[in-house]
Amino acid sequence: MSQSVQPEDLTTAPADVSLGSLWRDRNFLTMWSGQALSQFGAQITELALPVLAVLLLHATEFEIGVLNAAGTAAFLVVGLPAGAWIDRMRKRHVMIVADLVRALALASLPLLWVLGALQIWHMVAVALVMGIATVFFDVSYQSVIPSLVRPGQIAEANGKFETTAQLAGIAGPAAGGWLIGVITAPLAILVTAGTYVASMLALAFTRDHERVAPAAEHDPLARSIGEGLRWVFGNRYLRRIVGTTAVSNFFSTVTFTLMPIFLLRTLGITPEGLGLVFAVSSLGGVAGAMATPHIVRRLGEGPAIPIGAIAFSSIALLLPLAATFPDVAFPIVLVQGFVAMFSVLLYNITQVTFRQRITPPRLLGRMNASIRFCVWGVMPLAALTAGGLGTWLGTTATMWIGAVGSVASALFVVTGPFWTTRSLPDPGA
Repeated sequence: MSQSVQPEDLTTAPADVSLGSLWRDRNFLTMWSGQALSQFGAQITELALPVLAVLLLHATEFEIGVLNAAGTAAFLVVGLPAGAWIDRMRKRHVMIVADLVRALALASLPLLWVLGALQIWHMVAVALVMGIATVFFDVSYQSVIPSLVRPGQIAEANGKFETTAQLAGIAGPAAGGWLIGVITAPLAILVTAGTYVASMLALAFTRDHERVAPAAEHDPLARSIGEGLRWVFGNRYLRRIVGTTAVSNFFSTVTFTLMPIFLLRTLGITPEGLGLVFAVSSLGGVAGAMATPHIVRRLGEGPAIPIGAIAFSSIALLLPLAATFPDVAFPIVLVQGFVAMFSVLLYNITQVTFRQRITPPRLLGRMNASIRFCVWGVMPLAALTAGGLGTWLGTTATMWIGAVGSVASALFVVTGPFWTTRSLPDPGA
């Protein structure tokens, strides 16, 4: 994926709007509207894909594990070099190309289904392509925000994007459940492809203020990757954040890989019920995104990180516990999803804002890629582990392993310096 280093405007500073006024920033709203649509579409596919695999293609536990592994394998394989490449490109342009690739890949699934040729390995291939595009999109997405808004607005921008994503998570599954019932799961996926096109168009009309270094100033790829890794692991706060997030992602992926089978088969929840589970979880995320600024002001930026980790790790135990009480399993799953997403958003908004604020602009892509390599690179391994454990021990036993492992993930930040640091360091510290 090549990218010109001759941007149309490298000298203009971000719009001189007062802090807290991003809703009046037309440039920010352009990008935000595209992301809102794509997040809505992504939620539809998040519901449609497991329904398609489990109920229409009758996928086994191992096949579901392979499918989930394919979707995240790119973070392990190309995650680190992607960060170095992205730091040499215009990040917004990378996101446009990634949206186009994702739209085309997704559109192939309903086409194959209409032709009567769709098989599980087709879904695996699409997941691999989608995963590579998502690596480039997500690393760019987390790195481009500081070039869109002023430094004091980064937390506000993250909060608005996260709130919108969670609102989409409420409406998306509900719309997805209805679409699946009306036009079937494969055709519902076309809606997501359309929203990726909308995101691509919105990004094309967004203007960033990123400065890209000339090609002559680029270090060799290995040195660039090493600089990003040293930046992350040389910082005692980032090291612990990576530890908690990586362990949590491994065991939560073990859980979520088999969750469609657990909910649809073991607990007997309908696709519409599955959509409600996603929607209530996202409602918890909205509440968490809205509450995070107030919690941070009251408790401090440092303590908010371990508090969020304790909450999302311990509540994970409720999910497999639902199988023990089948009469009230559905309400238990709803409560678990709400509380988990509330606390995940508290943790994520706080630590991502800190990462973006403290990292020099030239290292943003490599910082985010290094962290994504560690915390998302474990996910394909976890998905394959879930498929193997599910086949060997059964779905519910594997869900318990995922939940107990999630509890242990909080130890990295709980035992770190966060409790005594009300305000985390600024870039100059």
